[in-house]
Amino acid sequence: MRQIVKLPKLGDTANEVLVLEWSVAPGDSVAVGDVLMRVETDKVEADVPSPVAGVVAELRVDVEDEVEVGAALCVIESG
Repeated sequence: MRQIVKLPKLGDTANEVLVLEWSVAPGDSVAVGDVLMRVETDKVEADVPSPVAGVVAELRVDVEDEVEVGAALCVIESG
C-alpha cells in the first residue's frame, strides 16, 4: 500500500519549514520513528520521523524547499 507522508505540525506557530536534508533516499527501508528528514522552523531545527514502516518510493520535496504543514513529503510503500 502506498502511504503519502505529510509534514506534521512541529510547533504552535510553525506553519512552514525549510527542508535542510533528507536522511533517506528512494529504495531505502524505514521503520516507524526513523528520521526521514531534517527541517528548520523559524525557531528550531527538527527531525521528521516516519509514521509508517516500508520502503521509500518517492521524495516529493527537495532540499531548500519551503514546505507548509500538511504538504506531501514522500511516498512509502508499506505492507
